[in-house]
Amino acid sequence: MKCKTIHSKIIFYLDGDLSLNEMEKIKLHLSQCVDCAAFAADLQKSMAILESEKSPKINPFFYTRLIAKLENQESGHNEINRRPVLLRVLQPAFFSVLLFVGIYAGIKIGQPVNSSATSGIYSEQDLIPYLDEMKGETIETFLME
Repeated sequence: MKCKTIHSKIIFYLDGDLSLNEMEKIKLHLSQCVDCAAFAADLQKSMAILESEKSPKINPFFYTRLIAKLENQESGHNEINRRPVLLRVLQPAFFSVLLFVGIYAGIKIGQPVNSSATSGIYSEQDLIPYLDEMKGETIETFLME
């Protein structure tokens, strides 16, 4: 048999799913061909690792811990259902009020300033010297001319 044929049938050989005639042919080829024998050994090791990983070791205390945790959740579940009724109502109401206050504050900040309220405090003549800095700075005025 050719090596390519052996490679395609080697998994079935390792599982024992081939006929006796084919099993003998592959066994004979593996005893003669070093590469195919190494391939079969590697494949057998890989299959053994996969087989050992299929059945993990079960912790004997897992079931008792699981039952205890489920019982704790059931008892805690009843307490949680009583308390959040107030929170389910108050929390959205609080955040809605907070949202409306924020929107109102944003609208008030964005509105233009009422000029009639500030006109009594300062007149334009009082503010012009502060706004026109060029009159107070003689060096800049000299350099600009």
